[in-house]
Amino acid sequence: MKGRIHVAGVGVISAIGNSVPETLEAFKSQSSGIGKVTLFDTIYQDVLPVGEVKLTNDVLSQKLSLKPHITRTALLGIHAAREAVYAAGIDLKKWRTGLISATTVGGMDQTENFFIDFLKDSKKGRLRQVVNHECGRSTELIADDLGVNGFISTVNTACSSSVNAIAFGTRLVNHGMLDVVVAGGTDALSKFTLNGFNSLMILDRNPCRPFDASRNGLNLGEGAGFVVLVSDRVKRECNLITDSYVGGFANTNDAFHQTASSPEGRGSFGAMQKALAMSGLYAEDIDYINLHGTGTLNNDLSEGTAVTRLYGDRYPRLSSTKAFTGHTLGASGGIEAVFSILAIQHQCVFPNLRFENPIPEIGIKPQLSFESGLEVNHVMSNSFGFGGNCSSIIFSKE
Repeated sequence: MKGRIHVAGVGVISAIGNSVPETLEAFKSQSSGIGKVTLFDTIYQDVLPVGEVKLTNDVLSQKLSLKPHITRTALLGIHAAREAVYAAGIDLKKWRTGLISATTVGGMDQTENFFIDFLKDSKKGRLRQVVNHECGRSTELIADDLGVNGFISTVNTACSSSVNAIAFGTRLVNHGMLDVVVAGGTDALSKFTLNGFNSLMILDRNPCRPFDASRNGLNLGEGAGFVVLVSDRVKRECNLITDSYVGGFANTNDAFHQTASSPEGRGSFGAMQKALAMSGLYAEDIDYINLHGTGTLNNDLSEGTAVTRLYGDRYPRLSSTKAFTGHTLGASGGIEAVFSILAIQHQCVFPNLRFENPIPEIGIKPQLSFESGLEVNHVMSNSFGFGGNCSSIIFSKE
């Protein structure tokens, strides 16, 4: 890259916290956010655990001083994006600013509410519940809230969406097309995703166990995570003190299966290898890897095979934080980008909850406890999506 693209601020909301400080405390106390479904009625209420944000739409709307009919996806995104911009301390209107937001669910939660009445009587149902359905609308609502009216884009590449959004934003700033980009992603839980993933038979009926030999599937989650990316010029002229910058990133596709990764982890390995090449780092320079680590039989073995191919048995500290938050789909890369930056800011790494025995084929033993006082200069975060769309991103200490 031509120059450093700095991270000026971060914001996050998930099952383990409604802000960056709350999130860090949850990691320190090793408090998982996985629990029963409370946001909507479902036959899986007491069967399929999820990672819910502990705020209803009404409470979120009140906290944000917004109308209650805005979709949950947009509410979560606005919440995290506001925190990121506030932390950056930048007047977005003074710069060529863009917003790139990722989502896979869009406004589906409100649409589902609409159809409850509509299916009973086609003359019933509130249309304002469907006007914000499409994915791009949540991005527009976040942009309106932030006052961003320059470049606006929505990314949907399944679970790699947010990393691709951050990578796209980095490229735009790097090529001088924008000065500031707010990038990340947001997704909310919905009946459609819960039923859809259950039909694939990849949901665990217990809290998930990423990278454990007994793993039996993932837990769905929700939330949002955003970073504020700035150029050297913005950092200099605004006298910003930043902790980290985007070191490198890559996106690959192993084109193996619609919902499964290749057994040998072709896409995963390629994404990590190419992200390292862009950063100019060697594999051994990485101090911590935030694994994609969904807890499914296929994903963990595939990703672990790729890690083993890259590192052998001398891998760095690594863990999946999805045991805390659940799999937040399109938002996961943004949320875990924030986690990666927190690891650099606080020189710490996060535990892989509920791990007991390594997967026999790979033998990887993840981090088991919160650990601080470390030297964490370079963090790699993996986000690997359906269709084999694999993305890795590296954040480095300034």
